[in-house]
Amino acid sequence: MMKHFTITKRQEEHIAILEINGELDAHTAFQLEQQFKTLIETEAYHIIVNCSNLEYIASAGLGVFMAYIEDIRNLGGDIKLSNMTDGVYHVFDLLGFPSLYDIHRDESEALNSFNTQK
Repeated sequence: MMKHFTITKRQEEHIAILEINGELDAHTAFQLEQQFKTLIETEAYHIIVNCSNLEYIASAGLGVFMAYIEDIRNLGGDIKLSNMTDGVYHVFDLLGFPSLYDIHRDESEALNSFNTQK
């Protein structure tokens, strides 16, 4: 059975916003990896990942975030996360992600945090 997972990309000024929907696991993680690769290739280093419709995340999905955060930061950018459900936040929190990532309640807060970094 194919898992439901989609990524919608939008642009807000100089910031790329990825809305991830569905289940991010070993079968779907490559889609997020491809998005990060494309953003790096196009020099889009300011990224917000809106998790409002993320229903589930497995270790493979978390691994994609870990694989790209250092590269993006070394290029002068950042990956900020927003709109997590309590269940998804709990998984990130258990693994110590709040100390590694900038996690915001909502997308506008994440946008503002980029705009104040200019």
